[in-house]
Amino acid sequence: MNRRHNPARPQRPAAKSGIGEIPDTRYIHGVSGEPKKSKPPTRLKGRLLLADPTLCDGMFDRSVVLITHHTPADGAHGVILNHPADTRVGDLLSDPEFEPLRALRVHRGGPVSTNQLCFASFSWQPSRGLRHHISLPLEKAIAHARRPGTLVRAFAGYSGWAAGQLEGELERQSWHVVKPGRDLLGCEHDRPLWADLMARISPFHRILAAASSRPWCN
Repeated sequence: MNRRHNPARPQRPAAKSGIGEIPDTRYIHGVSGEPKKSKPPTRLKGRLLLADPTLCDGMFDRSVVLITHHTPADGAHGVILNHPADTRVGDLLSDPEFEPLRALRVHRGGPVSTNQLCFASFSWQPSRGLRHHISLPLEKAIAHARRPGTLVRAFAGYSGWAAGQLEGELERQSWHVVKPGRDLLGCEHDRPLWADLMARISPFHRILAAASSRPWCN
């Protein structure tokens, strides 16, 4: 009697330590060997969103967004981590009380309220992972900047989604979701961060990261 041979299913690659871990949500682009699509996580707070290369117009082009708030009822808020501007806090705020933070580079946090500047801090707890505090008062921002192992950033604007909007974008494969790793605090938060994180997801995403920045927009 002939028996049908069932090939073994490929094993999912083991999670890697570093800036970004193996994601919870992965998407298919029709290439053999690419990770299968899975349902987006219910709560995205604390996760990183890597913009798909098809999001090549506007502020989200090759962006890495940290989601700082997300509920199905309220929608989501976050900040873009890797779009620094050629501006320092001291260029915008010259009052003496801002002197301890005047050298901080300003990052473009997103397309909402771009004329407002806010301070945020990031730290790592072994049991809880990446911790963040957004919209810190000046006194707390200065205090956090003096804490060992704590990173303080200045953001102009933020990113926001209405209820259901981000989930719809995930269904359309506009974002790739990854967990932040501890190394996120020690790396440069500039444009190359997107490619570094994307290349860690899978061999297919490594190809995406190395491709021309706008092949899908031509």
